[in-house]
Amino acid sequence: MISTYFVEVEGCSNRDISISQSKDSTSGIPKFIVQITNTCLSLDCAPSDIHLHCGWFASAKIVNPSIFKRIFYDDCLVNGGKPLKISQTIRFTYSNSFMYPLTFKSANFCPLH
Repeated sequence: MISTYFVEVEGCSNRDISISQSKDSTSGIPKFIVQITNTCLSLDCAPSDIHLHCGWFASAKIVNPSIFKRIFYDDCLVNGGKPLKISQTIRFTYSNSFMYPLTFKSANFCPLH
C-alpha cells in the first residue's frame, strides 16, 4: 500500500512571497536579475494581485509588462495580477544604473476556489 501525505498550511501571508535580486556581471548598463517566488505550502494558497513597492521603477531594457509592470509610483504589479502557484517563480531582468529596492506591498491570499 502506498501512502501519500500532503502538508497543508493554513493562512499564507506576505512572508510566503520571496523576492530576491542579484547583479548580472555584464559590461555597459548594469543588469539586475529579479526572482519572485511563492513559498507557501498550502494546497489552497495561490496569491494573486501581487504588488511590490518599487519607487519609480524603470529599465533601459523593456521588461515584459505581463510579468512586471509599474502602475503608479511605488506600485508594481507581478504576473499581470494572475495567481502565483506553489513554488512558482517569476524571473526577469532589468537594466539601470542602480538596483531598485523591491519589497512586498500587497496581495490577495484568497483560496483557489
